[in-house]
Amino acid sequence: MSLDSLQAWLLRLTRGDALFALVLQIFLVVLMVVVFNFFLRRLLAKLERRTRMTETPWDFALVSALRKPLTVLAWIIGLAFVGHLLDSETEATIFELVVPARTIGVIGCLTWFLLRLIRNVQDGVIAQRTARNRPADRTTVDAVGKLLRVSVLITAVLVMLQSLGFSISGVLAFGGVGGIAVGFAAKDLLANFFGGLMVYWDRPFEVGDWIRSPDKEIEGTVEDIGWRLTRIRTFDMRPLYVPNGLFNTIAVENASRMTNRRIDETIRVRLHDIDKVAGIVSDIKVMLAAHPEIDQNQVTIVNLLKFGASSLDILVYTFTRTTAWVAFHEIKQDVMLQIVGIIARHDAELALPAQLLNLHDSRERSAGPQPASLPV
Repeated sequence: MSLDSLQAWLLRLTRGDALFALVLQIFLVVLMVVVFNFFLRRLLAKLERRTRMTETPWDFALVSALRKPLTVLAWIIGLAFVGHLLDSETEATIFELVVPARTIGVIGCLTWFLLRLIRNVQDGVIAQRTARNRPADRTTVDAVGKLLRVSVLITAVLVMLQSLGFSISGVLAFGGVGGIAVGFAAKDLLANFFGGLMVYWDRPFEVGDWIRSPDKEIEGTVEDIGWRLTRIRTFDMRPLYVPNGLFNTIAVENASRMTNRRIDETIRVRLHDIDKVAGIVSDIKVMLAAHPEIDQNQVTIVNLLKFGASSLDILVYTFTRTTAWVAFHEIKQDVMLQIVGIIARHDAELALPAQLLNLHDSRERSAGPQPASLPV
């Protein structure tokens, strides 16, 4: 049934009442959109549940990205049809905006779908590699996803302008001239943007790395690298937002990329155990050489370092195989306790801070000359 025949049938049904016939047409269109959306949402929800169970993430990413934009698109088309009906009956000027609004709505829904699809694919790639026990380079995936989203947004804006009758070449020319003024006005924003690009390009750190800066009070785990800000979770679980431009001016230490962790301790033995120091040092070296968690390819130093004020200072300098913070402290504790056992086996003791006071001389100085005894 064509639109003209439907209108004629409604006019006969309403006995020539054009306004009532128009209301019935709008009611039927809205009812059809509601019914269509009801079955469409149920169908997409069922497809989403099924694709979630498949091994490949691509079908789920597609259906999940399509679900919301498609239902909104159905409403846009239905409301645009209603606007067309009102325009044909009333010929009001405002309804001339129906066609441009429909065009913008369709482009907006398509853009929304593509942005959701990029995000879903991005999350699917990371989840799939994690499930297969493969290293997932989240930083690279995020960078590619953001570039694709920016490209989609710029393309969508240009297509919308072209659809509305604007000349894209004129817009680009205006953007070239206006970009200079915008650059001066938003130099900090641009500095952060290019700072983010340098982070993606040079890769001094990635999402999940533990970083710190000796120049600023910055230390924690990188959670997200945005175009303007990098979010770092400090060790007291506070979020720290750092402008990307700051990374161009400060030094950054990446603790996650260390190859070993260092044990650097000074063991203090009593001064009168000097004859036992050589044996203690020798046994500590043997213990470290046989320890399974000590990296023998790195430097290991165990030597008498210096004579302290009240102790003999022995330097213990070595590296563990692990870089994990918790595991490192477990290994360090084991090494230190074994060193204490070695000292005890040599009948030596750890030195305690001590200070020698000559009480005899101090009493004599405080007493001074005593008066002679008086005769009775």
